[in-house]
Parts: sequence; structure tokens; C-alpha cells
Amino acid sequence: MRHIPVLFILAALVGCSGRLNTPPVSERPAGTLIPTSATTPVPVAPVATVAAPSPAAQVTRESAPTQPPATPESAPTQPPATPESAPTQPPATPRPLATPAQSESQTASWPPRIALQQIADGFDRPLHIAHASDGSGRLFVVEKVGRIRIVRDGKASPEPFLDITDRVGSRANEQGLLSVAFHPRYRDNGWLFVNYTNNDGDTVVSRFSASGDRADPSSEEVVLTIEQPFANHNGGLVVFGPDGMLYIGMGDGGSAGDPLGAGQDRWMLLGKILRINVETLPYTIPPDNPWADGSGGRQEVWVFGVRNPWRFSFDRATGDLFIADVGQNRLEEVHMLPAGRSAGANLGWNVMEGNECFRRNDCDRSAFDLPIDVYPHSLGCSVTGGHVYRGTAFPALQGVYVFGDFCSGRIWGLRLSAGGWERAELMQTRLQIATFGEDESGELYVAGYNNGVLYRIVVE
Repeated sequence: MRHIPVLFILAALVGCSGRLNTPPVSERPAGTLIPTSATTPVPVAPVATVAAPSPAAQVTRESAPTQPPATPESAPTQPPATPESAPTQPPATPRPLATPAQSESQTASWPPRIALQQIADGFDRPLHIAHASDGSGRLFVVEKVGRIRIVRDGKASPEPFLDITDRVGSRANEQGLLSVAFHPRYRDNGWLFVNYTNNDGDTVVSRFSASGDRADPSSEEVVLTIEQPFANHNGGLVVFGPDGMLYIGMGDGGSAGDPLGAGQDRWMLLGKILRINVETLPYTIPPDNPWADGSGGRQEVWVFGVRNPWRFSFDRATGDLFIADVGQNRLEEVHMLPAGRSAGANLGWNVMEGNECFRRNDCDRSAFDLPIDVYPHSLGCSVTGGHVYRGTAFPALQGVYVFGDFCSGRIWGLRLSAGGWERAELMQTRLQIATFGEDESGELYVAGYNNGVLYRIVVE
């Protein structure tokens, strides 16, 4: 990502310039677990339409922009490669490229025309939208400062569901309470998991217990703590996969260009998507993790070669994994890893940015799982991943991956056609789009970081 205004948030999302205006937290090694009673892993045995409001301030997550959002354009063709200076890491062992998911039958006109229907407002820099899959119909909106609020029947609760502002460090743009994931059996056990940066700037994943409309702040059990060498590129998403495992998105540690080489270093937790079993604490290592035996990399690693996977999601119908990885100077990228074939995937950073070599033009592209879509910074500067629509209210969106850009406010749809993956602009907004979300029935939502409004995405 790039440098950011103090004012703002997450370069986690953004990918504009490349320098950091915050010094390292310390000289400590990056991506190491801080041992606590609950952090040492124990491997298991083999076993109505509203116009988008004007932003309060047009700022990017990593650098203060000097221009307003770009003018809407049609979906661009892939940008040409630009030779850059030599990478620090050689390409990894070649892997087969991801095979596109089976195409949906497309009978409606493409692209569909969408609109935003306001649901609730008054949120303080919303970063994540989730549901508990408990039949309650509630939505949970995560606020950067360290609170989670409930939305029920179109109304936001005045009292927070969880308030941990006392332990959340949110001063830097990409720090704060970044996401929440509800255990698949939440209705029975009341467990929820959050990802936040603490007052030292380190990543903390913790479990809390809840009952009714309140989670107990004193019930925190730390699952893991990961040291952060810089204040940006913290990743921040926690989500349960179809397999019941907890997936954790970790950026490359920050600064620019991956100075630690974390993306391609399988022995670091930074620059990865991790996968752990949290049925008991301390957590355990799923035996089918690619390096579960600890011989070729960290046991927790599931996917590597990512720069800042701010938002990723599983297609609830197919189990395919969609990863939006924030780019550096030129390209934003979206990857799709088919269900059953994502273990050990290498998405290329910092040998590649998007579908092009980073710093030099002779890298071996066949060594990596290439993106299904990239777009240049003329269209935006920080991709925000979304979801494949699997609701029932809008058949024209069925099977479409809906995502956007934090800086330009564009919302796009990606679908698989006879010619491959096809992107179309669905709407131009004035929102700083930090997150999309689903409700229990698969309907889609988006939140404005700049205006604190939660919207439902509808088809006109």
C-alpha cells in the first residue's frame, strides 16, 4: 500500500503509493507468535434507491489523494506489463493455475443495474459486516474504534454488542477492530472470534462469549498474537470456511515492496492466509494443511504470496475461495481458488503484482496462481473484496462476484462467461468502500467508511 493520512484507515484496503510514514514498531522478528497460555499451537494427531452520499473526505487508506474519484469507465482490458527492478525472491515451485468455477446460466441482461438501499446509519468508520447464522436475522457491523453493533429490522442498536475499545489500538490508518466471525455452532456455544490490532500495534485474534444481544468483554481468550513490524498491511479478516476451520488474512507486514520478503517465505505468518482449528483452545493444526507436519513451512499457512488480503470470501454454493489482494503501485487483483484446490496456493507477491512481474519482466508466471481479474489505478487504488451473490431476491445477480474499490467508489461484478471471467461496472458511488457483507439468506450489503451508512445492494 502507500502512505496514508492520519485521518484515515486501512491501507489494509488500499494499494496506492509505496512508502510508509510510520516507523517500525521495533526490530523484533516479524510474524512470530507471542507465546501466551492460549497461543501455542498443539497439532492434532493425523487425524428504494438512494443516491450515494458525498464523502466526508476523499482520502485513501495509505495516502491522501489529491484528486476526486476517477470518472466511470467501461471495464478495461488487461494493462500492459511495465518492467520494474529485480525481485528479492525467486519464483516458487510451479503450480497449476486455478481452474474457473463452473459457469452460471446467464439469462438476464448483463450487466444488471444495481442501486443502494439505505438500511441504517450512524456507524463510526464501519469495517466489516457479518451475520451469526443463528436464525435471528441480525446483522453485525464492526466499527474501527473497537465496537460491534447490531442491526435488526433496519435499526441499529444504541448499545454495542461488544465494546473492546480499551484494548484496541486504532490510531494508524490500517489499525483497529477489523472483523468478526461467528462460530458455525454459535447458536449453541455463543462463540465469536475477532481480529484487531492491540495498543502495541500487533495483530490479535481472540474468542469472546455472547448471550442474547451482548458479548462479554471480560470473556476474551486470546487465540494467537502476531507481531507487526509496521503499522500498515495488517490484513485483518477472520472467517469460517465451509470446512468449519478459521481462516485468517495476514498482510505482508507493511512498508512497501515487502521488505521482509514475507510473501514468499513460508516460515513467516505475514503475507499469508492462515487456517486453524479453534474447536478447542489452544488451537490445533488441521492435518490437511499443506505444511501440517512443519517440514516445509509454518503449520498454520494455507495460502501464501499475498500482499494485503483485506477481504476474501467463500462462495456459499460451491466453496470456491475468492481473494481480493490490494496492489502496490499499479494493479489491483482478484483471485479465485476452486474448492478443494486452494491448499498451498502461491498468489505471487512480491515476485508479481497482479498478472505482471514486479520489479522485473522475466519472472516465471507459471509458478503462481494467477488472478482472474486485475484493474489499473486509473480505476481505483485499493480493491475491497466482496461475495458471490447467492440470494434469491435478484436473479440477475445470481453467481456474480460483487466487489469494489475503496478509493474510487466503483462497484463491479465478475461473472464466468464462455470467454472467461468478465468484469462489468455495476455502479459508481461516492463511498469509501471498506467492506461488503451477506445476511443469512445471501443478500448483499455494503458500508460507507466515510459516511457511516449501511446499504443493501438491490437490482433496479
